[in-house]
Formats: sequence, C-alpha cells, structure tokens
Amino acid sequence: MGPRTKPVAHYEAAFEDYLRRKGLPYIAVDEAKKALFAGAKLKSFDFVVYRPEGKNLLVDVKGRKLSASSASLQNWVTREDIDDLRQWQEIFGDGFEAVLLFMFHWPGRVEEAPLKEMMSFNGKWYGMMGISVRDYRELMKPRSEAWGTVHLGAKDFRKAAKGWEEWVG
Repeated sequence: MGPRTKPVAHYEAAFEDYLRRKGLPYIAVDEAKKALFAGAKLKSFDFVVYRPEGKNLLVDVKGRKLSASSASLQNWVTREDIDDLRQWQEIFGDGFEAVLLFMFHWPGRVEEAPLKEMMSFNGKWYGMMGISVRDYRELMKPRSEAWGTVHLGAKDFRKAAKGWEEWVG
C-alpha cells in the first residue's frame, strides 16, 4: 500500500512494531487510502492483519492510558466506530473479522501492570486487549449520548476481551 500519509500515534506505531516482530503480514490503512476499499464513505480502521489460521482481522486501534493509581480498562468508543467497523466487515466478507484493539499504555513498572501480556516499544509498556465488534455490540451500554459514545462494564470487558496473543496465536 506504500507509505502512510498521516502521522502515526504511538499506539499504532507500537502495534505495527508488534506485528513486524511476530512476522504477521499486515496492511496499515489510513484515511487517504480508504477510497481503495470500495469507495465506501466510512470511518477508516487501522490495519488488516492476515493470520495463518482463522479469519483475517480488520483492526481498529484504540489507545488508552492506564493510571498507576487506577487500573481501570477504559474501553469507550463511538457508535460510529462500531457501525462503520461492522460495515467494513460486511464489505470484506466472510474471511474477515472486525476487531477493536485496546492498546493500554502503562506508565509504571511492568511488574505492577494490571495486564498479564505486556510489550515494550520505545521505552513504553503496552498491554493489548482485543474484542470482536460483534461481541462488543452485544454487550455495549451508552456512555454519553451527547458524544455518541458507548462502553462495556468492567466485568463484561474482562470476560469478553482477549489478550492479543489469543487473537494471533
């Protein structure tokens, strides 16, 4: 697909580094390239990840910062995120699954991190939890009507989301 046409947030850069280290084939997608995908007028996702087994993944990275004083796993998204990712999954078809990937930046010592699977990138620690758009949609609750955001309760998120290693094997 060629070089990116927008600056990359550290969350996306960390995930891309992870994909490279794992040797997983992927395509980084940005707003300027979304016209390549059926000319759809949808919010773009971030990566297409090709897995050796199972469905390939349409990944929307959601960066969140964890606080050392609170290990709350913020998982809010917009309704538009959910609706558009679901539509992308329909466009790509049966061989693909749309996934929200929550990248949690942990500012503390890795030994004290609230997630088991942690990765380092540019001197920062990240934990990754993924959830299918289908599962998220079934469990989501309104967060802010004014902002059009939804979220999962802490118990639902911990139960339904999986560590990223489970997604890619």
